[in-house]
Amino acid sequence: MVIRQAEPADLSALPEIERAADGMFAPLGIVFPPGTTVIEECDDPARVIVAGRPPVGFALLGVVDGLTHLEQIAVRPGHANRGIGTRLLAAVCTIAAGQAGLAARTTADPTTTAMHTPAARAITAAVTLTTFRDVPWNAPWYARRGFRVIPPREWGPELSALVEHERALGIEVAPRVVMRKDL
Repeated sequence: MVIRQAEPADLSALPEIERAADGMFAPLGIVFPPGTTVIEECDDPARVIVAGRPPVGFALLGVVDGLTHLEQIAVRPGHANRGIGTRLLAAVCTIAAGQAGLAARTTADPTTTAMHTPAARAITAAVTLTTFRDVPWNAPWYARRGFRVIPPREWGPELSALVEHERALGIEVAPRVVMRKDL
C-alpha cells in the first residue's frame, strides 16, 4: 500500500473514510456531534497524506504552537489492523522531522514552494494531537508509538484554544488527552 501526498482529486473521497472510521466509536458510546467531518474543512491537499490509490486512509496535518499537529488520522474499517494507520503516522513523523529542520534553516515565505506543507512551517521536530484517552486504538495506540500525554501546563496558547474548540463542538475533553512525540 503506497503512502503518498494527497492530490486534489483525492479530497472528495476522504469524508466517507472519516465517517466510516468514526462509526467504530459508536459501540463504545462515543458519538460525534453532527456537522462536517474534519477533513471536509480542508481544501488543501498539501495538508493530507493518503494511503492507497484510491485512498483507504488519510492523515490531516496542521501547525499548532509551532509544532506539526495531527488533526485527524482515519482508515476505512475494512482495512484496519493492517498497519496502514501506523504507516500514515510514520509518514507524518518523517515529514515533521524533515520539515522542521527546513523551517529552522530557511527564511522563506511560507507560501513559497520551499515551505508548501503545514509541517514545513513547524519550527520544532515534534508532533502533537488530541485523542480519546481510553479507546484502545487512540491514546494507548499512540503511546506504543512513542507519544506521551502532556499536561495542560505544557500546552501553548493555540493548543489550549484547540482543546476549548473541541469542547465547544461537543467533543468532551474529559476522556480525551493531548499527546506529543518529540522527534
